Amino acid sequence: MSEPRLIKKYPNRRLYDTELSRYITIDDVRALIADHIRPRVIEQRTGADITRSVLLQVVTELELGTASRLSELFLTELIRSYGLTPAAATAALLESALSGQVA
Repeated sequence: MSEPRLIKKYPNRRLYDTELSRYITIDDVRALIADHIRPRVIEQRTGADITRSVLLQVVTELELGTASRLSELFLTELIRSYGLTPAAATAALLESALSGQVA
């Protein structure tokens, strides 16, 4: 995979694509991911990497629509797993479950 696309998040909550030199939306971030472009989102003011937070926002937006994939039971068990299993084990299990589905 190539270098990640740098996206800056400004205090006004707007996302700025530094390669395209324009503001983008969460849906644009989803489209980048669908096109196999890895985003890296940095908070402009602090320089903090907030990529994971933005990716979770993309998932949340998708789950609110008709294309939802995650059941309440799955989400409940995922939340429980934070206190029960090591993070690496949970991540490895989820990644292996999806690896056959992602092209």
